[in-house]
Amino acid sequence: MDYSKMRVLVVGMARSGIAAAQLLYKLGTKEIILNDMRDREAFSGKLDDLLALGMTDRLGMEPDSLIHGVDLIVFSSGVPFWREWIKNARAAGIPCVNELELAYWVTKADFVAITGTNGKTTTTTLVSEIFRAAGKVSHPVGNIGDPACTYAYELQEGDVAVAEVAPFQLVSTLKFHPRVSAILNITEDHLDWFQTMENYIRGKCIVFQNQTPADYCVLNYDNEITRGLRDEPKARVLFFSVSHILPEGAYVKDGQIVLSVDGNTRTLMPIKDVRIPGNHNLENALAAALMTSLMGVADSVIAKTLRTFAGVEHRIETVATVDGVTYINDSKGTNPDATIMAIRAMDRPTVLILGGYDKHGDFLPMFREFNQYIAHIVVLGQTQEQIVDTAKQVGYQNITLADSLADAVQKCRALASPGMNVLLSPACASWDMFSDYEERGRRFKELVMELK
Repeated sequence: MDYSKMRVLVVGMARSGIAAAQLLYKLGTKEIILNDMRDREAFSGKLDDLLALGMTDRLGMEPDSLIHGVDLIVFSSGVPFWREWIKNARAAGIPCVNELELAYWVTKADFVAITGTNGKTTTTTLVSEIFRAAGKVSHPVGNIGDPACTYAYELQEGDVAVAEVAPFQLVSTLKFHPRVSAILNITEDHLDWFQTMENYIRGKCIVFQNQTPADYCVLNYDNEITRGLRDEPKARVLFFSVSHILPEGAYVKDGQIVLSVDGNTRTLMPIKDVRIPGNHNLENALAAALMTSLMGVADSVIAKTLRTFAGVEHRIETVATVDGVTYINDSKGTNPDATIMAIRAMDRPTVLILGGYDKHGDFLPMFREFNQYIAHIVVLGQTQEQIVDTAKQVGYQNITLADSLADAVQKCRALASPGMNVLLSPACASWDMFSDYEERGRRFKELVMELK
């Protein structure tokens, strides 16, 4: 594609928009038009370098009037794909894609793509670490932090981009074709965007839509929905399971992780040696082991990485112990199912912080998972009333309300005694109070450290 003759509109100037604009500049694009509803001042200088390169400032305005005469539109995953101007642009024959698609067009590297309701960030990071340990140039990209466009220009043939992908991105891809795809699990989430569970499932399935029989699709056998997808991909499907011995794939047998592909069955390592804690992380480890093995990584490298990988920030992350109370940051718990995973990982009395932006999730299954270790909940945010009502519905009475995260931490300090945990695992997105779960998690850690 000759970008030197193209006018490209970039809509949504957060991290992915900035990365897309930078990539387009490296490609010699004729004109790059920057658009966001916020004006230039709102970015506190973050766009100054781009504008200094000669990019066109169309900030602080709706994109509707900007679509005419452009050859391509790249928009952020934060921009709803059903917006009228996107429909109009597509009707006019203008390609409208997410920055993930742009990165795929440009890079020479192989893509490995990981989606699912929970576990994506841990698995994406782990897979990239395994590739690096094997001597490959590899970057975790997508929703995990750095946008895919960040490294697309520099990555070469034989390198690997490991992408955490969400349906918001996938619905705006055209040719995106990972060498290996994985759907770790599917449970209810993001119904504020997708309206129905079926729409949400279809969004996840786009990850394998362009794969061929020469590719691989890795699915969770223990999740009913992903198990039911086995006949849909054109790629070769392999399963992982912590509960079932499989004909092939990755599974647990007699306390050992077993890999079996094309009749080559071997024991990888004892499950007790996997460093990241919890049954859900064992699932993530199995998926990562299978995916990297399919890409040719030696078993010894995979096992060594599983023994040393300590996990990711904001996912069941121990922050500090203050006055005998251990504070745990699970801000990545942005839906009830993720919080259930964190609850299951608790092994002593815990005060749980819940609440945030309303994604139309159902909190009832979460409360039914409450065990003897959930001693009290502190509830805040937009979903406060809904969570409290659900708690009372199941007869749970140990409830305290908070006005802010800072207030919640102070109330947890008063409620928790030595030997207990305080767990931030909100079961909700952060957007009613913070820009993302990372900002929420960082703020929680700051508040905890202030207690010291």
